[in-house]
Amino acid sequence: MDCCRFFARRTQLQMADELTLATAPTSKRFPTTNQAKACYMYYNSWHQCKYDHSEEEPQCAKLKGWAMSMCPMEWVTKWEAQREAGTYPGPVPGEKSESHH
Repeated sequence: MDCCRFFARRTQLQMADELTLATAPTSKRFPTTNQAKACYMYYNSWHQCKYDHSEEEPQCAKLKGWAMSMCPMEWVTKWEAQREAGTYPGPVPGEKSESHH
């Protein structure tokens, strides 16, 4: 192994030691075969937390991380675009729900 590869590998290992990745905890409510419900729940909980507190709130950051680790990026991108357009079909924090008779 030449010196450049050695130092590159050593730097990678040091960075890996500094970086701690974590995903959402498992839940008995959602079987491990399909995590779509958990993804949707964490995504909506993250937005509710941002509305109730702020993006900097540690719990909100945790919920965002869980949503990002469980949800396919294409879903998140689509949902964010829908939120901006006012067409998101899920719960929107701060929006009054309409009663259907």
